[in-house]
Amino acid sequence: MAGIVQQKGCKLLAIYYMPDHCHILIGLKPDIALSDLIRDVKANSTKFIKEKSWTKGSFQWQEGFGAFSYAQSQLAEVRRYIQNQEEHHRQRSFQEEYLAFLQKYEVDYDERYLFK
Repeated sequence: MAGIVQQKGCKLLAIYYMPDHCHILIGLKPDIALSDLIRDVKANSTKFIKEKSWTKGSFQWQEGFGAFSYAQSQLAEVRRYIQNQEEHHRQRSFQEEYLAFLQKYEVDYDERYLFK
């Protein structure tokens, strides 16, 4: 994933993988559409994971993705949050974490489209 992000000219600032999701902190180039970058990250990482046989059975990403912006002044805090994922998930699931973000930042959502 890091190589794909860097190949697109973006900066990978932090990354942490969990069994059912990952967090990636990216410094996005202004001329790159986030949806295009995520599409490429998913496609290329899926191919890599399948070639390496890192999973038992089939591997695929879920549809869609979640993205949140950050202020430069929040960068260190966001990095710490990402690096402490294992600790966070001892207390709450990915679904609980994601819903908490949406509610905290007052993001409108339709439950029919979450976690597909």
